Parts: sequence; C-alpha cells; structure tokens
Amino acid sequence: MLLIDAHLDLSMNALEWNRDLRAPIQEINDREKHLLDKPDRGNATVSLDELRKGNVGIVVATQIARYVAPDSTLPGWNSPEQAWAQTQGQLAYYKALERTGDLRPIRNRSELDDHLTQWEDDGHTIGYILSLEGADSIISLEYLEIAYEFGLRALGPAHYGPGRYAQGTNAKGGMGARGRDLLHKMTDLQIILDATHLCDDSFWEAMEYHQGPVWASHQNCRALVDHNRQFSDEQLKEIISRGAVIGMPMDAWMMVPGWVRGESTPLNKNVTLNTLIDHLVHVCDLAGNTNHVGLGTDLDGGFGREQCPADIETIADLQKLPELLLKRGFSDNDIVKFCHQNWLDFLEKTWS
Repeated sequence: MLLIDAHLDLSMNALEWNRDLRAPIQEINDREKHLLDKPDRGNATVSLDELRKGNVGIVVATQIARYVAPDSTLPGWNSPEQAWAQTQGQLAYYKALERTGDLRPIRNRSELDDHLTQWEDDGHTIGYILSLEGADSIISLEYLEIAYEFGLRALGPAHYGPGRYAQGTNAKGGMGARGRDLLHKMTDLQIILDATHLCDDSFWEAMEYHQGPVWASHQNCRALVDHNRQFSDEQLKEIISRGAVIGMPMDAWMMVPGWVRGESTPLNKNVTLNTLIDHLVHVCDLAGNTNHVGLGTDLDGGFGREQCPADIETIADLQKLPELLLKRGFSDNDIVKFCHQNWLDFLEKTWS
C-alpha cells in the first residue's frame, strides 16, 4: 500500500541530530549509543531506506527554526535572520539529496503526477513537499515570496510558545496584524495553511481571516487527550468543513492521557498503532466519513522508539496499519483513503 506521511522532520534530524539518513537505521542508532545529549539517542525510526521499505512514497518534509526573545526558556535562535539561515541550511540538505537521487521535489500538480508514475516504476526516489513549521524565520513577507520560489508549499505560522506571526502550543493570544498579513500573502501564493500547533486564540483568528487551503499535518484529538496541543471537536469540525485532511501523529504523549516523560513507556501505557486508530475513528465520527484523515506521523520529531507506538520498530512498520484498520471495520476503500488518497485528493484540488 502506498503511504503518504504529511510530517517528517528529515532535515532537522540531519543537521541538529547529525543523522545520515542515507545510512541504514541500525548504523544511525549504533553511532548514537554512547550519546546522552538528547533523550531519543539510539532510538531513531526514520531513514530513507526504511521509508522505501514501508512504501512511503511521498512525505511532507519540514524546515524548522524558532526565534526566541531574550527572556524565553525555549531553544531557538536570537534573531529572525539566524532562523532564516538555519532553514536555508535545511533546504540545502534536501537539495543535496535531490542530487543523489534520494529525493524528488513536488511543487505542483504536474510534478505530483510525474512522481506517482516514477515511484510506481522504481520505488527509490522519495517525493517531498516542502513545509515550514513555525513562521519565525520569515523575516518579512518578501522572504515568504523567496521561500515559495525555493519550493515552500505549506506553512504552520507557529510551533511551541509565542511566535512572531502567531501563538503556538502552550501560549495564548491571537495572530495580530502581522499574522493576518502573512495569511493574506499565503492565500495569494496558494501556500497551504498548516493549522497544527496554533493555540486556540490564534487558530480561531486564522479561521476568520484565511481564505486559502488548510490542513493539519500532525494533529490528534483533545477529546481523547486533554491538552492544548490537541484540537477540540469544534476545531476539528471547523477545518473539516474547509476540506482539510488531518494527519495522525505518533508521539505517545499525544496518543494516551497521563503520559509522564521519563517514566511512561509505550509498553506500560499500552500505546500501539491501535491507539492511533482511536484518534482516527474520532475524527471520522465527527466528519461522518473517512475523507479527512491521513498519516502525519512526526516520527523522530524529537522522540524515537522510547515514545512512539510499541509496535513501531522503524517507519516501515506503518505497513501494519492496513490490516489493523481492516480488523477495526474499515473497508478497503477507506484504508486506501487513509493511506494516501485523501492527501492526493487534497493536493489535486489545491493545485488544480
């Protein structure tokens, strides 16, 4: 089954975790077994080979670099210019993988159609859609135009904490004039609004002012795990009404209530792919159909096997999902929609 994953921090892993994604996953983890700087060292699940083994033929690949004010406790860069430079280094990594034949950019309907044909033929070069997680690095709207020319096709205005254009997870407040100007420019350029990570105030302001396409690349349900990082039923219904697709992420603390970092494990909290399906079912119940769900795993987005479903050893294990969905009562057509067709339908409509 062809899979599309709408959220992978590939370049972050390469540049900040120093992971060679062209290497076998065992080699990546072996090189980290003595490192203690990050809690997921030696637990990586994502490499290019594992994506191919899992038939993950298209990914939404991120750039990410946060600006932080002097009094912030969050990690980040001290100026928007530094953040911009970091995202350009990440872009350079993707471009290097294009030259090796590992990645293929997808920026429009024609490139999408061509990639699907070529993936079916060889299954080697992975298609990627470029996304920006948090807009802090967009120095001015002129830089958004530059980013678009460089291939940017989706953007989430905020990440964690306060941002220059919107407020994110664990923050409060709206987008303001600068954020609204960003939304207008995104609509002009047909850049997809990724509503993921917007705090409630910024979310509702974005919904009031944004006129273009919207999705939630990696977003679970507040009704199942009560935290502001999750979307409420009202928020989910709002973006569903706009034709959004919602990607299901696999960070365990977002999947089950009561996760305690450093104490909980996927086994003692019984976090499996079936837990992910619980969130999927909830979204489908709200929508009344299966047209608005997909994968947005966020695997190795700052966590690894220590904090993802227990039945995931590598990202190739996503191929366990079709059988699990069948056992949960989903039809073959529903499974195809979840695995890739909903994302394809969204992109074909957006890029028509």
